[in-house]
Amino acid sequence: MREEGIEIVLLNSNPATIMTDGHLADAIYLEPLTTATVRRIVEIEKPDSILPTFGGQTGLNLAMELAREGFFRQNPVRLLSANPDVIRKAEDRQAFKDMLAEIDEPFIESEVVNCLENALAFAAAVGYPVIVRPAYTLGGSGGGIAQNREELREIGANGLRLSPTTEILVEKCISGWKEIEFEVIRDGKGNVVTVCAMENIDPVGIHTGDSIVVAPTQTLADKEYQMLRSAALNIIGALEIEGGCNIQFALHPESFRYAVIEVNPRVSRSSALASKATGYPIAKVAAKIAVGYGLDEIRNAVTGKTYAFFEPVLDYCVIKFPRFPFDKFVYAKRGLGTQMKATGEVMSIGTSLEEAVMKAVRGIELGMDTLRLAEYAKLPLRRIREIIEAQDDTRIFAVYEALYRGITAESLHAITGIDPFFLHMIANLARMEAKVQFEELDESLYGAAKRMGFLDATLERLSGQALPPRRYAAYKTVDTCAAEFDAETPYYYSSFGEDSEVPESRGKKILTIGSGPIRIGQGIEFDYCSVQAVWALRDLGYETIIANNNPETVSTDFDIAHRPLFRSPHPGGCGQFADGGKARRGHRLVQFGGQTAIKLAKHFKRRGADPRHRPGDDRRRRGSGKVRRDPGNLRYQKARGQDGLYAGKGAASRRCPRLSRAAPPLLCLGGQNMIIAYTAYDVEEYMGIILKTSSKTRFLSTNT
Repeated sequence: MREEGIEIVLLNSNPATIMTDGHLADAIYLEPLTTATVRRIVEIEKPDSILPTFGGQTGLNLAMELAREGFFRQNPVRLLSANPDVIRKAEDRQAFKDMLAEIDEPFIESEVVNCLENALAFAAAVGYPVIVRPAYTLGGSGGGIAQNREELREIGANGLRLSPTTEILVEKCISGWKEIEFEVIRDGKGNVVTVCAMENIDPVGIHTGDSIVVAPTQTLADKEYQMLRSAALNIIGALEIEGGCNIQFALHPESFRYAVIEVNPRVSRSSALASKATGYPIAKVAAKIAVGYGLDEIRNAVTGKTYAFFEPVLDYCVIKFPRFPFDKFVYAKRGLGTQMKATGEVMSIGTSLEEAVMKAVRGIELGMDTLRLAEYAKLPLRRIREIIEAQDDTRIFAVYEALYRGITAESLHAITGIDPFFLHMIANLARMEAKVQFEELDESLYGAAKRMGFLDATLERLSGQALPPRRYAAYKTVDTCAAEFDAETPYYYSSFGEDSEVPESRGKKILTIGSGPIRIGQGIEFDYCSVQAVWALRDLGYETIIANNNPETVSTDFDIAHRPLFRSPHPGGCGQFADGGKARRGHRLVQFGGQTAIKLAKHFKRRGADPRHRPGDDRRRRGSGKVRRDPGNLRYQKARGQDGLYAGKGAASRRCPRLSRAAPPLLCLGGQNMIIAYTAYDVEEYMGIILKTSSKTRFLSTNT
């Protein structure tokens, strides 16, 4: 918008976001997102337009409230990108059904209701299970799968309460169908581009935000792909959306039957993933469309040569892996369904699907370097099957364990509904892990494992062999056009090999480590810090490199750093790039990426990098060295070597309640791995939970 010389007034109540930084808009209001606030700002600033489609569901709901109040009739203010009728057709469940019927697009047998009695009557007619989808809510809030009348009473009542219009859609459950997403963008002239098609590994029944997502689609035949693409273009044209749009389909796994699940008439979290996966700047293009440009007039900022009318082409595989908060909420219900529970996600890029999966599992920060969860390796197969059937956040690890033990992909397909293609891909990784463990790690096996994304450190751990130092990390580009045109500002990702696509540069370089996936205790505020650091370094004349794997963040935008690197902020993820001549030795910034980046400081120091510091910072401030002889004092416990359960059950029971936590405290972010223990049993139980994440973690217990 600012490139077009437009004066910008921004309304947002979140001080942790980079959008509320002073230089990003001409006027910024840190105020509640209410219609009263909008009316007051309009009186003061007198804008001629309002743009709601970049603020997620909150922005759309606010625009609809203003429309219902008659705001746009009373004030000479236009609504850009999506007018109230467009929003209503996409978000109002009955209007959405009517629109699909008009354009002859199939939808699931369903009924829109405003009371619980009607919901129960419909479910009795079509049979259970049924899915409840409230209108105008985000992330499936208030929805769920009801297996019987009692569950429908509970879920339906909650959905009606949370819907701003007291409206829910009750639909026949089609769990087990494939779930496919299309990210589409349209201009005011009617030009339409399919930016990206994505496929959920989990079938319908698990919210797409909680599912592992693959781009491009992997299991669709060309006829299926073209059928769904045509439907997506048909829907966005009928809605007359001007900008980005996310359309979700359910596809029967054994026929050409499909149904439209829902449409988001705005840029969304899926838009961020599609944008980073393809290199197509969806939000930037959508903003230009909102002020009147056509796709044929907007130059692609990544290539600098093509136009936004050019559909992206991928010559690599992308995986989105969700990050769940259950390491903090250890007693929460972990079952997955239509309500999203993930707090964030990571994205990885590889030349094969296996390589991308391996990168992703390292990036979610569960202390894993393969899909084999240590605790599941000790469980009997009967228990593994129970976990798979329970359908929780760890199901993918239980599936891997079953495949590792020789259970066939076909039998797991019958249990999970996951397409056999993906199960065979996971089985490839499981077989490779077993080979490395039980066969000689020769050059042939080493190369095959590296092409699947195994780190050298992982191969050493599995094989028990020390490997000679090697550098086979080649850097490839994400340029939206599969190298058909040279790109001016591409992304980079690493892969096993020797042919690098990164141009050589002799400028002064600094690598900034990003903050990884969003989770409770570490959010977008750290990404904000990383971006500010990069901007400051650019002003000082440095060539900037940033390593991060979070597609939702500003730091992974193509135009923030000179060289955006999609890699995990992990010792095996960003060390090779820094040591490979692309960033000067010692020039790394870890203090801006939160706890994720800070943890890398020791790794870099071991590899010979000096942290950046001012002269004089090496002076140590030493105390007297005396330790107060207090059994509740941390330094006293550490001096006595009490790193395990503090003084046994007897002492724990005499000094309760106690604060139990992982050590050192520096590694406990936002209260993670901390609990108040009221009994000795609490101390023992939570110690086991904390030590699951790492064998190197120590455990401390102190007086509260």
